[in-house]
Amino acid sequence: MTERVLGAGLRQRHLAMIALGGAIGAGLFVGSGVGIAAAGPGILVSYLLAGALTVLVMRMLGEMSAVRPVSGSFAEHARTAFGPWAGLLAGWMYWALLVVSVAAEAVAAAHIVGGWVPAVPGWAWVAVFMGVFTASNLTGVRNFGELEFWFAGLKIAAIAGFLLLGVLVVGGLVPGTPSPGAGHLLHDGGFLPHGWHGVAVGVVAAVFAFGGLETVTVAAAECADPARAVRAGVRAVMWRVAVCYLGSMAVVVTLVPWNDPAVADGPYAAVMGRIGVPGAADLMKAVVLVALLSAMNANVYGSSRMLYALVGRGDAPRALGRLGGRSGVPYAAVLASAAFGFVSVVLSMVWPRTVFPFLLHSIGAAILLVWALIAASHLRLRGPSVRAAAALAGIGGVLLFMLGDAASRTQLLTTGGWAVGLLAVAWARSLRNARTGPGTDPLPS
Repeated sequence: MTERVLGAGLRQRHLAMIALGGAIGAGLFVGSGVGIAAAGPGILVSYLLAGALTVLVMRMLGEMSAVRPVSGSFAEHARTAFGPWAGLLAGWMYWALLVVSVAAEAVAAAHIVGGWVPAVPGWAWVAVFMGVFTASNLTGVRNFGELEFWFAGLKIAAIAGFLLLGVLVVGGLVPGTPSPGAGHLLHDGGFLPHGWHGVAVGVVAAVFAFGGLETVTVAAAECADPARAVRAGVRAVMWRVAVCYLGSMAVVVTLVPWNDPAVADGPYAAVMGRIGVPGAADLMKAVVLVALLSAMNANVYGSSRMLYALVGRGDAPRALGRLGGRSGVPYAAVLASAAFGFVSVVLSMVWPRTVFPFLLHSIGAAILLVWALIAASHLRLRGPSVRAAAALAGIGGVLLFMLGDAASRTQLLTTGGWAVGLLAVAWARSLRNARTGPGTDPLPS
């Protein structure tokens, strides 16, 4: 099995930060503005519902991963539960989600730095970022884990400071800044200005933002005590994300009118500007930049480990399974994942209104498909449970809404198209194996 030959240099303290690095990025700092514009103060309900669904899925995933902490994580659980087609589908869908996210984060980060240094073209900054994080992921898993620990720690500290300042303003404890009370929550069109439809749109945005937490179980395979590490990592991730996401949204919609155009552009900067913090715009841009770079780093890691696991099950080319000598780093998978992310960035610059939006749409519902496979695998491997049933019902509800909502339907149908393509590949492989007999795993057990 592939997980026996990977490096084991991660420590327990690294795990939660790696997952937070992947989850707290563009979805929270940039994408949340879209959710607020759709749901108004009702975004709190959206994040509460999406957070509850995330907790259900992560608890099931943590339980399965503690019993069997493998590098393929949920892809391997799906494979065990339903067969090779499920592992192939879950693994490639998640890989695509992460590498396209890397591209989106690289573009957003280059846009921020380009505003400070306009003489340098955006593609140059992208090249620098991709080069740095590819190198980070090639130098050994412990070095990567240490970098991500401090990277993610910086943005957690920034969010904590943001929450503290917000609480002080709401409490009327900041001189010269009156407390808005509940005015913005109730009097700018009401708590649900666009009704429950707006809340549902917010749930879709929130679900996408929560994607990336699953990396904690992928990374656990490279810890000395993976079973213990994954239990602690999943617990830590869940409450930290709940505080960061729900707390941040509460501060934003309490302190700033939800329909302020500045909120859609950047909710955190809008709050800091409203409070009157000197240099608020550049300060928040710096925080967002750190968050985006941290997410890039974590997502290159997660995508490379998932790709390596796919090689080990015969679901990806054998050449991508090469490991570094003493480091145990799957360098071929790292280079391939980073290269695809860089190509996606190039597409975003050459065809910003056609090809790149298509890529973003293609992974729009990927996390929901992965979560559904996690819940179904838990149901199959661990027996009937209320958690699995509730999670599947919640995921089904979100998918039905996306199908009926014109703005979300394209994402769902495009993701569905990719899923059908992957299932066709799995079916063709099963027919080939039926004729010739199954081959051996391309990597040693």
